[in-house]
Amino acid sequence: MLPISDDPGPRRRFPIVNYALIAINIAVFVYEVTQPNQCFEVAYSTIPAGIVHGHPYPISQIISGCPYGQPSPVYITLLTSMFLHANLLHIAGNMLYLFIFGDNVEDRLGHIPYLIFYLFCGLVASVAQIVVSPDSTIPNLGASGAIAGVLGAYLIFYPGSQVRTIIFLGFFFTLARLPALLVIGLWFVLQFFSGLATLSTNPQAGGVAYFAHIGGFVAGLLIALILRPLIKQKTYKQSYPYWPAHPDTNDYYRNMPRY
Repeated sequence: MLPISDDPGPRRRFPIVNYALIAINIAVFVYEVTQPNQCFEVAYSTIPAGIVHGHPYPISQIISGCPYGQPSPVYITLLTSMFLHANLLHIAGNMLYLFIFGDNVEDRLGHIPYLIFYLFCGLVASVAQIVVSPDSTIPNLGASGAIAGVLGAYLIFYPGSQVRTIIFLGFFFTLARLPALLVIGLWFVLQFFSGLATLSTNPQAGGVAYFAHIGGFVAGLLIALILRPLIKQKTYKQSYPYWPAHPDTNDYYRNMPRY
């Protein structure tokens, strides 16, 4: 399944933080592709062995002749790695999920709290992957851990939201509107069991840090569960953008087509 859009109801805030995160990720990726031999992304990725031992990992052992070195203190890479991606498919998939689900979580949390939430989930995701493979020298990079946290929060805030999804059936595909609970729930189940399957072999098998996804998702889920009773759902006369206007939030949900 591939989600392409959602319909959680009227949006009240322009998602400036979410769009800024997408723009920064794309800008960093464009810079990455101008650098030789993937040196830049490896140097600023999180390497579990370097984090555990508290010193920058020698990049020359991974890529010979690399002009970059890991920053000092090496813990900075826990942040920088969130804005790096391995290839075009990697960033395209991550930014699609962030674009679809992130604006609504920002709408519920507010701009600055959403930014803090996003970065915190990314840090938890990296730590989760390091815990299961502390001696690994495989560079960990990507926004997927932080985005997994966004998915966890979305599941709590908008479980009944309809997600327009492409369902692939071999060489054929179809479009369907599915509940967010089903789309995101199946995504997490896949990550969870894929992660368990790698424990006996390589926790980063196939180049996917499954436990980063699991850690980020659980962090976002728990934070949203704690915050949900504290966040009052206000009723607004108009959604953003201001045209076309929804006469009332309750009217919007009452008149929304059912599938």
